[in-house]
Formats: sequence, C-alpha cells, structure tokens
Amino acid sequence: MTQTDRRLERAIIGLLERRAATSSICPSDAARAVYDEDDDGWRALMEPARRAAWRLVAQGRVEVTQGGRPVTEDEARGPLRIRRAGW
Repeated sequence: MTQTDRRLERAIIGLLERRAATSSICPSDAARAVYDEDDDGWRALMEPARRAAWRLVAQGRVEVTQGGRPVTEDEARGPLRIRRAGW
C-alpha cells in the first residue's frame, strides 16, 4: 500500500468522523482532501479513493452505497457514496 493509499483511507475516516453519524461522503471528497493543489489534479485520485473505500469496507469500517443502500464492489456501477458502517 502506498502513502497516498493510506492518506486516502485516513481522509475517508476523518471526513466521516466530522459529519453527522448518518451522513455520507463522495470519493471525490477524499480525493480533494488528499490532493494539495488548487487545480483539477484531484481527479487522478478518484479511482484510488474508490479502492481505499473498498479496503475500508473489507475492514468493516464503512459501507459503500448507491441510491441509499449498501452495495458490493461487484454490484457498484457509477456514482458511489461512502458512509459509516452500520447505518
């Protein structure tokens, strides 16, 4: 795992901790939090942010949702949301 991967995981957890328990975030929120510049370079971190979310799902720390319901990595197509596990 790279340093960027670890930073993305920490960003996901940190962003969720700062929000209401039932709130969710977009993988782009984590990508933007990790990317240090003001341009659109954060977009290159979108796929790594999604992979970080799936690692956290495997650890039981978060859920990935679409349309408000949890989905598996095999089911997921298109825009995703990330929320704390158990909600």
